[in-house]
Amino acid sequence: MGSDKVLGGAMLLASSVIFTYYTIWALLLPFFDSSNQIQAWFPAREWAVRIPAFVLVVGLSVIGAFLGLTIATENRKKAQQARLRTA
Repeated sequence: MGSDKVLGGAMLLASSVIFTYYTIWALLLPFFDSSNQIQAWFPAREWAVRIPAFVLVVGLSVIGAFLGLTIATENRKKAQQARLRTA
């Protein structure tokens, strides 16, 4: 039970750090001059769109593959049960 709280806290901390970094990168960075030192801490701005788009495509693909696998497995189980009933 305690390890779940620690894991949850770590995940919350990680997501907060990522959200803050991305918000600064995507929303606040354009307001800083291109010669400002803070620009060196962040990748090029086009990656602010490419990375989330890639994560979205990969995430949706994994979800789709999981659903397809689950549906196929359930259909196989139903077909096997139907054969056992008729035999």
